Amino acid sequence: MRLPLGGRERPACPDARCGWVHWNNPVPVVAAIVEHEDHVALVRNVGWPDHWYGLVTGFLESGEMPEEGVLREVQEELGLPATLQSYIGMYEFYRSNQLIIAYHVTVPSKDTKLDRHEIADAKWIHVDEVKPWTAGTGKALRDWLRGRGIERELADFDRVRN
Repeated sequence: MRLPLGGRERPACPDARCGWVHWNNPVPVVAAIVEHEDHVALVRNVGWPDHWYGLVTGFLESGEMPEEGVLREVQEELGLPATLQSYIGMYEFYRSNQLIIAYHVTVPSKDTKLDRHEIADAKWIHVDEVKPWTAGTGKALRDWLRGRGIERELADFDRVRN
């Protein structure tokens, strides 16, 4: 049954003693704009189409702060230690019910050691060539580029070929 709760219609148990409500809270995810010498790392997750590349992302673990999580994800997925540079922003990703918390990090080299269980491929794109996309992490990339004085329109995720 759907009941009006918290300003929206929500699936909920009609019995007040039960108290069950499906709030559908978003899951926090961290994203990293990984930079080395004016190049940005883009990754293709296992199971993604060959032309889909995005930022390093991952779920926060219990008891972990977002700043810790983003550094852990870069280490796990690229095999590189990262240094936190700045917070970029928070972005919705409704399709997966996620709240993306994005950061800019730098790494000491481009010599990746990919976690092949998660990442099928990675590539480095110069900041002058990288194109942001319409999905949540693409908006973070657009905002980061803006901070560098580079204005770019968001491209359809399925059509971006970074």
